[in-house]
Amino acid sequence: MKSLENKIALVTGASRGLGTGIAIELAAQGAEVIVNYNGSENRASEVVKEIQDAGGKAVKMQADVSDQASTDRLFKEIMRLYGRLDILINNAGTSQAKDIFDINNDDWNRIINTNLTSGYYCSKKAMEIFRNQNSGRIIFISSVVGLQGALYGHVHYAATKSGQLGVMRTLARTAAPYNVTVNAIAPGIIETELLLEIHGEEGVKKIADTIPLGLGKVKDVGNAVAFLCSDESGYLTGITLDVNGGMYMH
Repeated sequence: MKSLENKIALVTGASRGLGTGIAIELAAQGAEVIVNYNGSENRASEVVKEIQDAGGKAVKMQADVSDQASTDRLFKEIMRLYGRLDILINNAGTSQAKDIFDINNDDWNRIINTNLTSGYYCSKKAMEIFRNQNSGRIIFISSVVGLQGALYGHVHYAATKSGQLGVMRTLARTAAPYNVTVNAIAPGIIETELLLEIHGEEGVKKIADTIPLGLGKVKDVGNAVAFLCSDESGYLTGITLDVNGGMYMH
């Protein structure tokens, strides 16, 4: 039996990058995956098709999870369709190649809302469901920069990734009495579209040369997420699982 058979999993920001890889891996382990997207409907449809072509189950659902009303509608639709939720992956996020001298208040607020506030909105709705079910899994997709700081001055991005870890640890204590675990994955440098957009090919190569195991693959993150969603990880909560190829050791 696959480790996530009969589980319903929501992956936010699943139409590209890490979110896509996570959705595909959870589906491969038997979960029925809700592929959340904001503006990339065509990409979300492609992810759903890839999962279904491989014999898995998936649906797409639009919502801007940085907006409370939109998030509320998403969870209402999930409960209407399934009557339950078992797994929440707080993956929605973005970055911006600006340092403290260049960012403005709009930049700051956009990154904070997209990366951090979205996790608060989704976790609050999921926790209400999980408390009633007396079961559930929440995983935040943080980053190595949440532990060591950003390499090139992305101060707003680093703030969100550190903030996710504080939310995660606090929720782990809140959720434990309800048989719910809350953990985080801190990926290092993973080959994604966003990585190339932010750093360019030369920048990515420069970073990769500093990592003992080189660049990571999206599947590396997906495998780690699937493990934290499984019954085998049932006694793990409040932890940050580093998936960084030796880039940062602590």
